[in-house]
Amino acid sequence: MLSEAVQDYLKAIYKLAQAEAGSVTTSLIAARLEVAPASVTNMVKKLAELRLLKHTPYQGVELTPAGVKIALEIIRHHRLLELYLAETLGYAWDQVHAEADRLEHAISEDFEDRIDQALGYPRVGAHGEPIPSKQGDIDTPSYQPLAQMQAGQQVVVRRVSDRYPEMLRYLDEVGLKLGVRLEVREKAPFQGPLVLRIGGCRKRLTLGLEVASQVFVEAV
Repeated sequence: MLSEAVQDYLKAIYKLAQAEAGSVTTSLIAARLEVAPASVTNMVKKLAELRLLKHTPYQGVELTPAGVKIALEIIRHHRLLELYLAETLGYAWDQVHAEADRLEHAISEDFEDRIDQALGYPRVGAHGEPIPSKQGDIDTPSYQPLAQMQAGQQVVVRRVSDRYPEMLRYLDEVGLKLGVRLEVREKAPFQGPLVLRIGGCRKRLTLGLEVASQVFVEAV
């Protein structure tokens, strides 16, 4: 049995590797987990001894196949729990991440299978993120940040970052939910905000690039 801390590190490194498209530095890990760099150094050494990652000095770390397998298992637990909390227990999507973080290490494989069955074997989580299969397969569609869209483009919201509960509450309040269709009406120059029209509504929404960079869309 691996400790919760080990599992959290593996999950964080996997996610960072997907976002950075390559090796992950210890400073990135420290920032993501909000821990001291010295703590990361000690854990990286431990994970390397367990053959769960490879560490190249001055270049970063990379999970081994065994490390990836464990990370995907924890991510599967997390995203199934998030969806179960949202769809079955009525949690808002800004609440499920913290609850799933507390529960993901504790559930048994039987409980995981029962949640999966009860939800109809979903492939997409509460925030639009892919749910790994029990065999460790994961489908990662290439969605683009809303912040990169240009005036005149029409898109559909497919995924949102789950890291910021306040942002999720705001997106819910303004109607930017999964599956919603948007039209980019204007994009101000010099990192200015986007002006959006939501669905068939005439009402316009102005959205800053900081928030728009956490919303991922598919062009229509």
